[in-house]
Amino acid sequence: MAERSRGVGGLVDRAMSRRACRTPIFGPVKLSVIGCGYLGAVHAASMAELGHEVVGVDVDVDRVERLSRGEPPFYEPGFAELLRRGVDEGRLRFTTDMGDVAGARVHFVGVGTPQRESGYAADLSHLDAAMTSLLAVMADHPVPGALVVGKSTVPVGTAARLQEWCGSEGVAATVVWNPEFLREGFAVQDTLTPDRVVYGLPEDRAAGEAARDLLDEVYAGVLSHGMPRLVTNYQTAELVKVAANSFLATKISFINAIAELCEATGADVTRLAEALGHDERIGPKFLRAGVGFGGGCLPKDIRAFMARAGELGVDQALTFLREVDAINQRRRQHAVAMAERHFGGSVRDRRVAILGAAFKPDSDDLRDSPALYVATRLVGQGADVVVTDPIALPGLHARYPHIQTAPNARAACVDAELVMLLTEWTDFTGLEPDQLGSVVKERAIIDGRNALDPARWEAAGWSYRGMGRASTTW
Repeated sequence: MAERSRGVGGLVDRAMSRRACRTPIFGPVKLSVIGCGYLGAVHAASMAELGHEVVGVDVDVDRVERLSRGEPPFYEPGFAELLRRGVDEGRLRFTTDMGDVAGARVHFVGVGTPQRESGYAADLSHLDAAMTSLLAVMADHPVPGALVVGKSTVPVGTAARLQEWCGSEGVAATVVWNPEFLREGFAVQDTLTPDRVVYGLPEDRAAGEAARDLLDEVYAGVLSHGMPRLVTNYQTAELVKVAANSFLATKISFINAIAELCEATGADVTRLAEALGHDERIGPKFLRAGVGFGGGCLPKDIRAFMARAGELGVDQALTFLREVDAINQRRRQHAVAMAERHFGGSVRDRRVAILGAAFKPDSDDLRDSPALYVATRLVGQGADVVVTDPIALPGLHARYPHIQTAPNARAACVDAELVMLLTEWTDFTGLEPDQLGSVVKERAIIDGRNALDPARWEAAGWSYRGMGRASTTW
């Protein structure tokens, strides 16, 4: 798969420019990574890039076979070259056999913790299954000072439970919680040059110090140029990731709530957000109003956070997250309603081109995608919908074969009566209004990400509608 956008060819080189990553300061460490989905596969390849000997384990046979051939099973800028290099140079291999992790000093666990089907809480069945298999191997092949390092996003209290589990199985290993802070589209950069590294250590001081020292060996190439390393207890480390995601979700939903007020009053949320962003207490990031957030992290993490608070008897502390979630869901329906209003109340038999399927640019992830929600709702109401995306179409074809697709924006927009920009890929934000206007039936666009210049599109004869945005601005 071809690399795209942001000069990805040089991304890894820039991320490692200040160190010889494949010559660890303390020598290579034998590692395992349990779970080779998005998080685990990127982490495994990055650890190999740092010079360690890495074996990745996953129950998905097809995924393991592809990774073993150096073929990424998902799109992530910079990942393909790391994966190929690690496999080709013999530092990285993948297997379905948990027995192959025997002898590793550090076992990273990065399996999925999705939302339960029956409620908001996190489903830890994959984590528990992985631990059952891992502890059996560690019991048969003990390694003095071995670590079990959690990377998954889990409810607070999980690390302590796993440490007790190790003891009950007679496994002399120390559990550490080392949360990930990966952004899809920047995962390689965020692993090799993170803005912080967090170790959640046990109460046993001697065990904690030994675990800290071994993790310092693993992350020597990362820490050698001044990355902050924060050492905490289990509970703090477990809460860091969900607290960060909840804060970001709250900031996004806040500006989306303000966008609703702007639409009711004629204000422009983009200029309002610009003014807010100049306040150093607030900052400009995550203040772009639109159709809301999605993906495999923020939505399920804030719900699991609320569920765990309820289990602990402090649910009142996080009731605001219910409104954060509700605002986010409402923005998607708002985009559908905008399309309905454009056509006088009904989208039936009207041709709509949707630019974007992935939940964000630089990703092929369709999980909880606002763009896909809008597309499926319009299809369900009888609209003639055509979707395009630079990367995510193979996944879209597999999951939603009934949805029409096109290879690019121009093809998708042929005879369109309405264009909706729902994922802000540069392929779409850089479109020329006049050129696109030559193929549509009606020059009308809904900018669901407020990523376009309204004056430029209106000057080309387009009817422009943004999210909480005046059609033209001073």
